[in-house]
Amino acid sequence: MTSAPTLAELIANAEADGHDHSATEKSTGLLHLHNHAAGSVVWFPTWKTFRGTADWREAVETAGAELTTPEAADAQAAGILASELEELLKSAAVSGDAAAFASENLTRHLTRTWALGDAAARATGRDPFTAGAIPAAFEGYPYEVYAQDGGVFASSLFNDIIDARRHHALAEEAARKALKPVSRKAQKNAARKAARR
Repeated sequence: MTSAPTLAELIANAEADGHDHSATEKSTGLLHLHNHAAGSVVWFPTWKTFRGTADWREAVETAGAELTTPEAADAQAAGILASELEELLKSAAVSGDAAAFASENLTRHLTRTWALGDAAARATGRDPFTAGAIPAAFEGYPYEVYAQDGGVFASSLFNDIIDARRHHALAEEAARKALKPVSRKAQKNAARKAARR
């Protein structure tokens, strides 16, 4: 019997495979995004592939330890997810390189989210999601966690991480411009316009 691969092994194999991304997706069960800003490819697991790795059981057990009661497991998981997403986007906003930050944190957040959902299902006596209605732990979560095997979640989250940095940079620029001293000429022009009104 062969042991399940780790997620790190699958990603390392995908990165070493070369440029035939379609064949790599089929052989590893991973999906990919093109990080155009960094000129690289970001590999990430589908939720099904994640469940087949050696990392899945430990991730679910770790997440399950954070859920205190079966009755509140879904609500607790939802609260943890919302808090961790907020922290992730705050960190992305102030990162020096949004594309690198996205590459480094995407898989971690995807797998953590799926593990929390599976842990909440386990705590309440349900089987982990395979199809059908989205689990209660993801009600109100802004992403379609399982759509297209997690591809929709990954691309939406990746874009939001990049956007968080851009929005922060725009806000900093606007604040800098607001603090910029106004020239005397501009003050006189403003006074003239006000006098005409």
